Amino acid sequence: MKDYGAALASADTVSVANSSDVVSARQMVRTLAQRSGMSLVHQTKLVTAASELGRNMLVYGGGGVVRAATITDAGRSGIYVAFEDQGPGIGDLDLALTDGWTSGSGMGLGLSGAKRLVDDFDIDTGPGGTTVRIVKWGR
Repeated sequence: MKDYGAALASADTVSVANSSDVVSARQMVRTLAQRSGMSLVHQTKLVTAASELGRNMLVYGGGGVVRAATITDAGRSGIYVAFEDQGPGIGDLDLALTDGWTSGSGMGLGLSGAKRLVDDFDIDTGPGGTTVRIVKWGR
């Protein structure tokens, strides 16, 4: 994935420490998608992915920060969202990215489902935490 980190300098940010914070993060992402003129279908896909990733960050990473920003690249606009926690990391990333795999306590999407809902998906994980970055382009 292209590095859109510079966009996060002016990003909207929500700290996630409980379930209501996940709702706030999801609403932040929805608002940015609406303001950017993204279609309702694309908004729904992005918000669903953000909800799953935010919940995962809370449950498995102990909470963290969600940052979201509008981006432009090659004449198109989209929404870039980063989910950052300082948890234990994902022990078996290949398994976690396997279609249909779920811990049994989530929405059933898992990381692979969230990945399918967005256009760009990148994940870094290790003992110091996990960062998931997604982009949904408004077509």
